[in-house]
Amino acid sequence: MSLTQIRQLAPDYLVISPGPGTPDQAGISLAAIEHFAGKMPILGVCLGHQAIAQVLGAKVIRARQVMHGKNSMLEHQQQSVFAGLPTPLSVTRYHSLVVAADTLPSQVVRTAYTAPETDGWRDLMGLWLPELQLHGVQFHPEAILTEHGRTMLANFLAVTA
Repeated sequence: MSLTQIRQLAPDYLVISPGPGTPDQAGISLAAIEHFAGKMPILGVCLGHQAIAQVLGAKVIRARQVMHGKNSMLEHQQQSVFAGLPTPLSVTRYHSLVVAADTLPSQVVRTAYTAPETDGWRDLMGLWLPELQLHGVQFHPEAILTEHGRTMLANFLAVTA
């Protein structure tokens, strides 16, 4: 798919989906985010979340622990896709890379983190840049074991209405 083909489809929103590899290996994802940011809502899931962060200038780094098919407790701020959801909640993760939260621009809202580990470490699990309509989640809301995943997706779709 090309940017021209996406424009011709005239979608109401984009979902940049999960996949293997790094954002640089994610086909047209980076170009689509750069081109459509601020023109329509975009949701990045897992690799898509990392791609949004990279477009915004953040670094994507190796995770402290590979998280393929593992659940984690997530704490959030009731913003973006998390509006109206309880905190903490359990989410399903399938990744070995994470966004280095401290490399994101200051205007990006960090909407969710994993619950702190014993040493205080937390992985960034959600981001939001309202003025560009960018929403990202590191985990998989579509996974059956992610609590309130359907509501998260409904929250994203509500911003497109």
